[in-house]
Amino acid sequence: MGASAYVDTFARDHLPPQEQWPEFIFELPEAQYSQKLNCAAALLDDAISRGWGDRPIIHVASAESEARTFVTYRQLLALSNRIAHVLTEDLGLVPGNRVLLRSPNSVMLAACFFAVWKAGGIVVPTMRLLRAKELRHVIDKARVDIALCDIRLKDELDAAAQAGGASPKLVFFGDGAQHALERRLDSKSVDFTNVDTAADDVAVIAFTSGTTGAPKAALHFHRNVMAMCDCWPRSILAPRPDDIFCGTPPLAFTYGLGVMLCVPMRYGASTVLMETVTPPGLLEAITRFRCTFVATVPTFYRKMAPLVPQFDISSLRTAISSGEALSDATRQLFRNASGIEPIDGLGATEMMQTFISHTPDKARAGATGYVIPGYRAIVMDENGKPCPPGVTGRLAVKGPTGCLYLSDERQQRYVQHGWNITGDMYRMDEDGYFYFQGRSDDTIVSAGYNISGLEVESFLLQHEAVADCAVVGVPDEERGQIVSAFVVLKPDVVCDPHMAKTLQDFVKAGLAPYKYPRRIEIVASLPLSEAGKLQRFRLRELPTTTTGA
Repeated sequence: MGASAYVDTFARDHLPPQEQWPEFIFELPEAQYSQKLNCAAALLDDAISRGWGDRPIIHVASAESEARTFVTYRQLLALSNRIAHVLTEDLGLVPGNRVLLRSPNSVMLAACFFAVWKAGGIVVPTMRLLRAKELRHVIDKARVDIALCDIRLKDELDAAAQAGGASPKLVFFGDGAQHALERRLDSKSVDFTNVDTAADDVAVIAFTSGTTGAPKAALHFHRNVMAMCDCWPRSILAPRPDDIFCGTPPLAFTYGLGVMLCVPMRYGASTVLMETVTPPGLLEAITRFRCTFVATVPTFYRKMAPLVPQFDISSLRTAISSGEALSDATRQLFRNASGIEPIDGLGATEMMQTFISHTPDKARAGATGYVIPGYRAIVMDENGKPCPPGVTGRLAVKGPTGCLYLSDERQQRYVQHGWNITGDMYRMDEDGYFYFQGRSDDTIVSAGYNISGLEVESFLLQHEAVADCAVVGVPDEERGQIVSAFVVLKPDVVCDPHMAKTLQDFVKAGLAPYKYPRRIEIVASLPLSEAGKLQRFRLRELPTTTTGA
């Protein structure tokens, strides 16, 4: 590792032992970065030197107006520099401090990402749907020093900060109050001297749900942010400076951070950021802004297909699907409606990168795609040996990015024999195409969200009426999978017709709403093996008898 620029060495001190790291490979010339690298400088400051200063970078979608407004690269640089001054001068940030960001997709959120990196901080992005309990875990795990938050999301963050333990410095934006971030910017310079970070200084701590129910924190270097832009996009998407991206992924996801912001910037293109997106709203944005790229999940493509004739999407060149397996039925439905062959892709928060994908002309029925240049992938058996073509096994991948968990014993499960074991079960054909066969763990992938069944189980067990429960994912035509809870009530509890909704509301109030069980079955007992282990596969086979909203 190179000489770190960080004064606060927490992140580097809590990397896994080096013998537990995956093997990193840097076969692509584009992925061979210098020892000193600040991704904000490479993506934003360098854009000005390339002559892109007056180009649009972010198009602002407003429901109140049909006018097309945008922010240029130069304007985003000025805003980011001012925020960087606030961080260092007003909030006392020193290189290596962690800064939690909490906001819908917006210009301000984008500027905050770059400001933190410029100041030498580490971004800890959070989904806006997270509740206080979940935010408290993030704050404690990452030892967050500062939080920048949209004022509309204030309540849960305040509750998290007051729930015990160290409290970060909280600054809100969006209301114009005396101490709001916007008010602090007025006196700040539009120039800022970037911290000269090392390529392997940590830039992002990305949280992801795992099978144990406790979110894992994946550490990513500045060079990982750049590899996210230089590998899959270069070989599969081939963006041009006149391209306009739009889609649904939040910047809080590494995938969204890439495809909705960093990737367009790397190629001098632009992006449309929307706070809330519906299928017709996404089609309207393509029409209004003449977008050439759209990125969303299969659920949206299924819902958009019948609506396509109502919109002029003739500008659209590429449709990207990710978040869950793209079925042939959905692929054909959208292709028949739009004339565009969707690009499928598989990535992981731990990899910060899509590593299996395909170009539209190389799509193959049922296949996610092939391993992209710069990465290697195999199907591995339980002994760590490659499976022959046609045999299902564990997907293993390596490349210029890889899993580095923050202080987590699960590192040894994810990284084996130098490979990143993603938890996906695949088979590979003789031509190198990979076919998704399911998950090797109990992670539920619903409408693009990764949901830990064990986390939902643990929360349901806190309800006074629940004696036991199990949560699994069951197939669903619209969402891929839905969260399904099988609940054993306590002996003195009467199962009334409203019990399912009561339990659903309980989960919605305590966890991110997308995690709530859309199906609840009240059962007398849970199926166990002779050894007393829960047989989850039997739960997936049970017929539906009780559902909630």
